[in-house]
Amino acid sequence: MSTIPITVRGAELLKEELHRLKTVDRPSVINAIAEARAQGDLSENAEYDAAKERQGFIEGRIQELEGKLSNAQIIDAKSLDADGRVVFAATVEMEELESGDKATYQIVGDDEADIKQGKISVNSPIARGMIGKFAGDVVEIQTPGGVREYEILDVKYI
Repeated sequence: MSTIPITVRGAELLKEELHRLKTVDRPSVINAIAEARAQGDLSENAEYDAAKERQGFIEGRIQELEGKLSNAQIIDAKSLDADGRVVFAATVEMEELESGDKATYQIVGDDEADIKQGKISVNSPIARGMIGKFAGDVVEIQTPGGVREYEILDVKYI
């Protein structure tokens, strides 16, 4: 498995979820399984089946998070020295030339992407179109509505 780029904040969120799964969710489901077993016949015990299914999900998610964190390349935007170029973890202010609409996005890993919070995946068409560009550059990005032109107004490493 190759390295996965992730921001410092993204890594913290994955570590917090992993900690919660191991210290809260896993013991809780183990108790639920024990209580369901105590009720006797397991063949028609819905609580037991549900708890075992939940346990499988939790264990799978723990393995997934441990794998991602072990292969993570944590990138701190504040320590980047990209000379104003758009790179992973950079925050980019841009303007759509036709409409004049402005937007600000941080380029993050796939697991961190959340358009409502202004975080776009490094693999998204917008991010791919901006990577390597500088403030003042105009980029053409293929969108579902056709090709759109954006001007990069500012690049920050925050």
